[in-house]
Amino acid sequence: MRETLPSTSRILLSPLTNSQKALCISLFFAFAIVGCGKRRPPLPPVERVQQRTELLSGVQRGNRVILSWPAPLRNAPDESVQSIRRIDVYRLAEKPTAPLPLTEEEFSVRSTLIGSVTYDQIKNATDTLSYPDTLELAGEPTRLRYAIRYVNSSEQRAAFSNFLLIEPSARVAKPPTLVSSGKEVGEDAIAINWQPPDSNIDDSTPLNLLGYNVYRLDESQSDVSQNPINNSLVSGNQYVDRNFRFGENYRYVVRSVSLGTDGAQVESLNSNSLPVSARDIFAPSAPASITIAAAPGRLSIFFPANPESDVAGYEIYRSNDPDLPKERWTKVTTAALTKTTFLDENVESGKRYYYYIKAIDQAGNVSPPSEVVSESVP
Repeated sequence: MRETLPSTSRILLSPLTNSQKALCISLFFAFAIVGCGKRRPPLPPVERVQQRTELLSGVQRGNRVILSWPAPLRNAPDESVQSIRRIDVYRLAEKPTAPLPLTEEEFSVRSTLIGSVTYDQIKNATDTLSYPDTLELAGEPTRLRYAIRYVNSSEQRAAFSNFLLIEPSARVAKPPTLVSSGKEVGEDAIAINWQPPDSNIDDSTPLNLLGYNVYRLDESQSDVSQNPINNSLVSGNQYVDRNFRFGENYRYVVRSVSLGTDGAQVESLNSNSLPVSARDIFAPSAPASITIAAAPGRLSIFFPANPESDVAGYEIYRSNDPDLPKERWTKVTTAALTKTTFLDENVESGKRYYYYIKAIDQAGNVSPPSEVVSESVP
């Protein structure tokens, strides 16, 4: 006798309705998508560190080419593959007539790795990184093509930067030699003197010299700025710096300027550094044109302000005896007088009083005494 299936089994084996079929198909694709996601390789990390630069620049300075570019962002931890561990510098020497276009592949094959910027240099950089390339300037004219590339902690190299092309000149004047007299600081200027170079960097003569650029560093600066303090090339062997402040310590360097390739101006390397301490040891001039107005029980003193801009005040001295040594006269101003008038009411009618004035500047320098003036009290 045939066995009869339970009613629940009959329900499971019965044909599926259209809605049940649609539900099964949806569930199948959902599980398939989830399963495929598990089998995919992990996505690469999001790029968060600048991996190349298009802002490589450089100049010739003496027998060097100074390369510079913005410091890369450092927002990846040291162990990350995104962390830049060094920056390699490449150079390719070409004939000046060689075609300008060049692919990265061609440059990679033909160029030479000439050095690297270390991880410590990258970490300690401020806004800009630089690399000096010292050249042997001799023989036929050469065009140099530079590029840099970043290297991460896994020794993976990024793409090359932009290409920098420079045709260096061998006939560039050597730097001058700064000389010190110990008397550079004057009352209104600092005078810097130097000896001119005797030859070009390739030891050739005559000297290829257009003039000089002067640079000044204060105590907060470790490197020479990009802009000289002279507005135009200095033709002589002295520069007078009038834009300075007393109380500051400065260092000066000077660079020769030569005519380079294609009419460009090329600076020499830095001269020796000349330290200058700008100390104000210069006394103001003696006050002049003093007048006195007399009235019963008082004498009013008037005088024009001193011409020096750093005068802080004045001291007024008095005596009844014009022959008394001036250091023994009585100072009638208790503090430095900041006005150019003074009222002396500590006087007696019928007596003559004698006065002189000294000016004091902000550094404490005291002027010579003025001429003596006198007046009688009515």
